[in-house]
Amino acid sequence: MPETRPHQPFWKSAALTTALVFIVGFTSGFLIERQAVHRGASNALVGEIAPPAGVDLSPVWKAWNIIDTNFVPAAVATSSPIATTTAARNQDRVWGLIQGMAGSLNDPYTFFLPPVENTSFAQDMSGAFEGVGMEIAVKNEVLTVVSPLKGTPSEKAGIKAGDLILKIDGADTKGLDVGAAVKKIRGPKGTTVILYVFRTGWKEPKEISVVRDVINVPIVNTKKRDDGIFVISVAQFTSNSPDLFRNALREFVQSGNTKLILDLRGNPGGYLEAAVDMASWFLPSGRIVVTEDYAGHENNVIHRSLGYDIFNKNLKMVILVDKGSASASEILADALRYWKIGKLVGTDTFGKGVVQELFDITPETSLKVTVARWLGPDGQQIPLTGLIPDVMATTTDEAIKAGDDPQMEKAAELFK
Repeated sequence: MPETRPHQPFWKSAALTTALVFIVGFTSGFLIERQAVHRGASNALVGEIAPPAGVDLSPVWKAWNIIDTNFVPAAVATSSPIATTTAARNQDRVWGLIQGMAGSLNDPYTFFLPPVENTSFAQDMSGAFEGVGMEIAVKNEVLTVVSPLKGTPSEKAGIKAGDLILKIDGADTKGLDVGAAVKKIRGPKGTTVILYVFRTGWKEPKEISVVRDVINVPIVNTKKRDDGIFVISVAQFTSNSPDLFRNALREFVQSGNTKLILDLRGNPGGYLEAAVDMASWFLPSGRIVVTEDYAGHENNVIHRSLGYDIFNKNLKMVILVDKGSASASEILADALRYWKIGKLVGTDTFGKGVVQELFDITPETSLKVTVARWLGPDGQQIPLTGLIPDVMATTTDEAIKAGDDPQMEKAAELFK
């Protein structure tokens, strides 16, 4: 767990208990649900690690030698010998071996991050990068949009959570892992990527052009409605989201309101620590937020509320979710509903009930591996089909264009 630090107590409110000491956690995210612990030996050379017992690797080296001896690139028309054993080419082949090994697991969340992708991943965790601003995953073997981030080029171009990306700049995405897809979609500000997209309800796929830009992820926004309801929108769990969430709660308390809507729509997730930290503002110490189930590989890890627990029973709360709410968003929503802090309103969530961990392979590369499943406070796995809201509420493209938000209004109705 990250180190926490105390903050000065402040005001009293009808929605607050008497003890008011704010504590801050740490988080970062890009569809990663547990803070990377880098358990791999990052500086170890392949020769220093014993080969797996009972595994015959001779076919690998035979194939390697055949390539060295026989390979001729089809795109090169020359009678000159082609060097296939340069240091750079050999290194690319090593990365390819690791990518193939990860791909053989047929797990959409397990993949290798070579140097370029690994650098991009680090930029994602900082919350600022150049691209189109959407989270993607492979679901049912199809590249799928988890969520377009609010205010980004992908959202402005009309990309929706649940869209299936069939082609990127004309190239088929079948068999493409997330890392490779990100590499194709990301690019310098001002350039365009063409996505061939299919959406439920469409008869045919459509091409959507998205102009890349600098993406500064909007983490937390607040709004005080005219009807006395306070809204906190959390777009993603990144490195500074606990601080921003704490500040948003301060705004809520200072407003004098007791009705709170927590908007997690379109939030694709982030590190587990953020979900636990945010849940801790509403739960007594020791309450289970989520459990990591390692299926016997390791002892299960139970994550409990840190016990900030500043609100009393005067707090009225609703949590908004949709198809773009994934992973850490689902953890937070599930815990708050289970402990009867608030009801869920919206549509079924994305359904990402598994844990990833990031391992160093070399100082410049990493392997992202699914290592466990998420179990909610009730001990059941967070459904891979998503959480079902207590109150279903949908929206339409027409409503969005008109500036209406039927889901938000349905949430507001619950307070009446």
